[in-house]
Amino acid sequence: MTRDEGVMAAVVLSFAALVTAHLTLVAGLAGRSPRWRAAVAAVVAPLAPYWGFRSKMGARAGIWVASAAVYIVARILARR
Repeated sequence: MTRDEGVMAAVVLSFAALVTAHLTLVAGLAGRSPRWRAAVAAVVAPLAPYWGFRSKMGARAGIWVASAAVYIVARILARR
């Protein structure tokens, strides 16, 4: 596997993990009170992990933050 293939795989996989974590956080927030947070977190993405940590969904929020960090680094590497 070449460097470009590795970076591209990291971009795709980290984005897939980020979207999945975001959707599970929004679904979790929809099941908790106040429910309006789910609608806002669906549109304003950085609020999802913040409210997720506060709502005791630490694993989901941690995966969101980690996959976002990997995605950002992979996108930076892909531009080179």
